[in-house]
Amino acid sequence: MRRGVRGWWERGRALGAANPLIVDIGIALLVQAAMTMPFVVPRPPELEPATWPAYGLSALTVVPLVWRRRAPVAVLLAILAANALYRLTLDGPGQPLPYTGLVIVYTIAALSSPRKRLATGLLLLVAVPVGVWLNTRSARELTFSVFVFAAAYVFGRLTDARQRANRVEAEQAAARERARIAREMHDILSHAVSLMIVQAEAGPVAVRTAPERAEAAFDAISETGRDAMTQLRRMLGVLREDDAPGGAPREPQPGLADLPDLLDRVRASGLEVVYGTAGRTRPLPDATGATVFRIVQEALTNTVRHAAARTVSIQLTYGESDLCIEVADDGRGPQPGSGGGHGLVGIRERAAAHGGTAVTGQGPDGRGFQVQVRIPVPSPSVAEVAR
Repeated sequence: MRRGVRGWWERGRALGAANPLIVDIGIALLVQAAMTMPFVVPRPPELEPATWPAYGLSALTVVPLVWRRRAPVAVLLAILAANALYRLTLDGPGQPLPYTGLVIVYTIAALSSPRKRLATGLLLLVAVPVGVWLNTRSARELTFSVFVFAAAYVFGRLTDARQRANRVEAEQAAARERARIAREMHDILSHAVSLMIVQAEAGPVAVRTAPERAEAAFDAISETGRDAMTQLRRMLGVLREDDAPGGAPREPQPGLADLPDLLDRVRASGLEVVYGTAGRTRPLPDATGATVFRIVQEALTNTVRHAAARTVSIQLTYGESDLCIEVADDGRGPQPGSGGGHGLVGIRERAAAHGGTAVTGQGPDGRGFQVQVRIPVPSPSVAEVAR
């Protein structure tokens, strides 16, 4: 039942956002229904009768609400003029609340600029006491009117603040998503292009000296390119909002199970890769597994592109509450003034997104380059309970 009501509410909000004029017409009709009540309930004999001209003039005060978003200040002036005409000419049934005035004051507070809000406040400082004087001339009504109009203004400002906060949150979410997509595409393309360049540079030499190695190098280039295209289609498929026939399939991001294939492609470039694990291995959440894969991929890409290394080692150490990733090579090590580059920044951002840390720098014994990442993961007992 709750889901059904929530679904109708969400559809109504979407319809209102797409068609604000329909919302304004609905509000005008709702206000008119409220203002109709004094004309249909029985009236004491000593009061003025409810006439059709009086009802028509009361409806005239409601009609401007249809344009409340387009020209709120003009609508306010029209409502004040119609109310004054109603009081000075026909003097029909009164209303328990100034419905039209409250709606337009709320609208101005929520949608208008500070200058228009200030002008509205100054106008109401004059209009409210004059309206009370034309009606009952009582301090009680004046106090009540000031209170309800101030409340309408405050609600309008709160609505504006909430909308601004929602827009800021949406912009920040969009920025985070753009950064995530950029990191994914950087990791995929940088890794694939680096391996393909290494293989392509080694291919001509291998053709002259070892044709069988040349064939393997060209096979590795094609395999790396196909894998990059597969990963790009997988990532872009997740971004699609529809499941149109022929669209990219929605497949999970690569995880720990894809590490052996990644290491084989790196080995095909001539780099010796040593891989090992320590501790009690256990399944990881999909998001964590994808992060581990991308961190190892980016670290290997940096090794292939910059290290001129012969050997690289990858060690995954499972602790009670964390996973340590260590990638170390025997290459030239960090170069002075080279900066971190987008790859190392991406590694730090991925680790931080899971509450972890990343440290990069010179390898053990002062040789090569090393990447050390720690990511919190559920302990074995917690994982078993969760399963």
